[in-house]
Amino acid sequence: MTMTDVSAAPRARWLAVSSVAVGTFTVVTSEMLPVGLLTSIAATLGVSDGTAGLMMSAPGLVAAVSAPVLAITTRRLDRRVTLLGLMALLAVANLAGAFAPNYPVMLAARVLTGVSIGGFWAFAAGLGLRLVPEGSVGRATSIILAGVSVASVLGVPVATFISSFAGWRTAFIAMGVLALALLALLATTLPPLPGEPRAHASEPLPRETSARAPEERLTRLSGPLKVVLVLTVLIVSGHFAAYTYVRPFLEQVSHAGPALVSTALLLYGAAGVAGNFAAGAWAARNPKPVLVTLAVLMALSMAALPLIGLPLIVLMVWGLGYGGVGVTLQLWIMRSGGGEMGMAFFVGAFNVSIALGSFTGGRIVDSVSISAVMWVGAALAVISAAVAGPTCRTGSSPRPES
Repeated sequence: MTMTDVSAAPRARWLAVSSVAVGTFTVVTSEMLPVGLLTSIAATLGVSDGTAGLMMSAPGLVAAVSAPVLAITTRRLDRRVTLLGLMALLAVANLAGAFAPNYPVMLAARVLTGVSIGGFWAFAAGLGLRLVPEGSVGRATSIILAGVSVASVLGVPVATFISSFAGWRTAFIAMGVLALALLALLATTLPPLPGEPRAHASEPLPRETSARAPEERLTRLSGPLKVVLVLTVLIVSGHFAAYTYVRPFLEQVSHAGPALVSTALLLYGAAGVAGNFAAGAWAARNPKPVLVTLAVLMALSMAALPLIGLPLIVLMVWGLGYGGVGVTLQLWIMRSGGGEMGMAFFVGAFNVSIALGSFTGGRIVDSVSISAVMWVGAALAVISAAVAGPTCRTGSSPRPES
């Protein structure tokens, strides 16, 4: 083997990792797309803001089901083939949404989006272990998971920025084209990834352990993972009850025009990216106190929003807090030894929470007021901090079991 071959192999591995990270960014950005476009889509398709919020609820519920179902039913399939199929489905869903003539067609497109999200996110989270050497797994996993967290906070502002110049349909088209480009990139960079990963030859798993691995994964969910899933539901539901309707809030309560809305969401996104990487570095040692801190920041900012006339600083604090939530929860899952099934259930809980939060927020917006959803989000963030707080006294989270 030549020196060129030796140096090219690591580059190929890291290119594959980067491609998967862009993939997680793309699927989660596609899921969040309606947040910054809500009022425009609602006006075009002739529905209320609360009803338009179902564009977030529908894919969230579908993703919650598809993540564990696909993890079980496709576990023997090559992950490369599975990921390519899910990315192709995402491209179709985004383009169908872009040209939706009415709201039912849009909802159908969002259902397809949910299938892609649930499977891709759950599978991608554990690929670092299979793409790079053991000593680089932590770094590779952080990069892949950063795609999720960055999308959660930066995808919406970017989509809003595009729509402010070219309309909401163009934002959907852009995501569809990105998914198609990424499909080609993944096909080029991903190596074969056979289902049912083999154990290391030096440490063979007993036959009984291998056969019962899925059941053991499920059993572990009753321990530390159960706490993580409860926290996921609380903090993510609260966030999306409020964040799904942040654009109509800015327009109706803060009287912000399109330029200020785009600026506010871009600042939120920038703060969220900073929060993602800061929290990731901190949470790698012990995610529990990190989550408490993030929940407190979110609670304070959401509670302050209805009281502040110019909410730019408050939105940045909110972004800083929520930006670190995804990576912190996922690191907690991984340090608890959850594996692919644990991550699949996390993705399910996360997406159920998106659906629950956006649906509940929509009912509050339509029946109470747009400001009320901010108080609901703040209350759930406080409860999250209260639930996570006692766990901080138990010490650092365990490292994943080998």
